[in-house]
Amino acid sequence: MRLTAFLLATTLATCSMSLAQANESAYSERDLDACKTISQTDEGPSVTLQCDGYEDVGVYFKEGDLRQSQAYGPISKVWLDEAFESFGPFNHTNATIEWRLGTNGRLVATIVRWFVSDPETTSDVTTRYGQVLVVATVATAENPTSCVVGYVDALENKDANTLARTVADEEALDFTCGVSEPQWHGKRGKLAGEPMRYLPGKTE
Repeated sequence: MRLTAFLLATTLATCSMSLAQANESAYSERDLDACKTISQTDEGPSVTLQCDGYEDVGVYFKEGDLRQSQAYGPISKVWLDEAFESFGPFNHTNATIEWRLGTNGRLVATIVRWFVSDPETTSDVTTRYGQVLVVATVATAENPTSCVVGYVDALENKDANTLARTVADEEALDFTCGVSEPQWHGKRGKLAGEPMRYLPGKTE
């Protein structure tokens, strides 16, 4: 009986420790009207904005040709000028940004929902949209790059949010922008769209 009680107590303590050490999420709402305009041109991304994010970590928003891109944290000027990750079909991002925080409070990654239009629909038909959760790294002073880590089709996976958090927690910190390749996780439907990537020194 004592041994059983001891084992039960040990198991409960281990579970409690695991829960205490689990990563957590914080959320912010991007307000484009409140963002600072960095550049606005007729070529390339038509507008680049700097927006408030989590605490003092900013969000860099770009839009051009009805396609959007976002980066997070103190990215370098080269990254700000040249990096653009989005989808081939017209698309837009949700204003809510989920920030994954490690056990030490360190920012691990972001998760944002992308709405990707179905290229087979026309102006005469109500446009259908796929929904993709995009996991991205957060730049730091030591590594001033931010890029996509992975994709989760939110319409095809019932546990899409949980899956995206797992990708963020397990892959983001070891992901090297421009070297590591982002992957799809879980099921992928036909409305998910094809990603497009323009990173300094790399184009897809």
